[in-house]
Amino acid sequence: MQVEEELAKLSPGKETLLAIGVFDGVHLGHKRLLSRLTELARREGLLSGVVTFHPHPREVLLHAPDLVYLTTIDEKVDLLRKEGVEAVITLSFTPELAQLTARSFVTLLQKHLRMRGMVVGPDFALGRGRQGDVDTLRTLGQELDFSVTVIPEVKINGDVISSTTIRNALTAGDMKQVNRLLGRAYSLQGEVTTGAGRGAGLGFPTANLTVDPRKTLPPEGVYVTWAYLDGQPYQSMTNIGRRLTFGENELIVEVLLMDYKDNLYGRRLKIDIIERLRDEKRFNTVDELKKQIAADVEQGKAILSMQGRE
Repeated sequence: MQVEEELAKLSPGKETLLAIGVFDGVHLGHKRLLSRLTELARREGLLSGVVTFHPHPREVLLHAPDLVYLTTIDEKVDLLRKEGVEAVITLSFTPELAQLTARSFVTLLQKHLRMRGMVVGPDFALGRGRQGDVDTLRTLGQELDFSVTVIPEVKINGDVISSTTIRNALTAGDMKQVNRLLGRAYSLQGEVTTGAGRGAGLGFPTANLTVDPRKTLPPEGVYVTWAYLDGQPYQSMTNIGRRLTFGENELIVEVLLMDYKDNLYGRRLKIDIIERLRDEKRFNTVDELKKQIAADVEQGKAILSMQGRE
């Protein structure tokens, strides 16, 4: 059994308190739960841990191979650790795992991860057919000797924060809402690759960013962003689009760092997307495009200057 093989490779140094789920986005709702998890683990002398899954269960159960994510695996692990989680365990979600009963799964967690308790949301469920809801888990906990702590759902303006809600806002290009629900700016990162070099010719050198294809992109358009190179922030603008003025069709992520002139090829770059400025446009002349970019840069600087960055 693959899940048992993966769990058997782990050997936590002490008993654990666990949160379980996909945690795509690691949003404000997740953060509330993780805060309670780490607090309780410290109080009870347990190791705080998160058991997460990849791929997303919907890919396996609903045969959705084109599902895209708010966070890559590496981003998710990094964000979970920043919330103070001591152990992050990624399990392969397979049809075999999906068929495990709730009892079988929690028994494996007790056997291999020394689980003494779990912290969950009110709608949490695990096991085949989601049979292991909160009431079922509490019953199993009494029988198998583990605790179940339920954390209330987090709402903003009456709406429950969820990865689906955030993904919908992202698809609509509402970056302010996305960032509000995440509790941080939505980010993209990747390696800078060689482009056509047109940006430099226009007086605005840009960096083409190769982003994981499974990462959800906001709609095509021009965005106000912060760019991070070796942890150093730079004011930037980012175009997600197809270079319509030059008749191209390949979707690209093109970053203009406002105060950086050196070569970026081969470097890793991260951008935080702050605000959507405008749709991508096709311009009749290169001069019109240059004037628009200059105007975008000035507007972007004004927005970012009001924000500030450490």
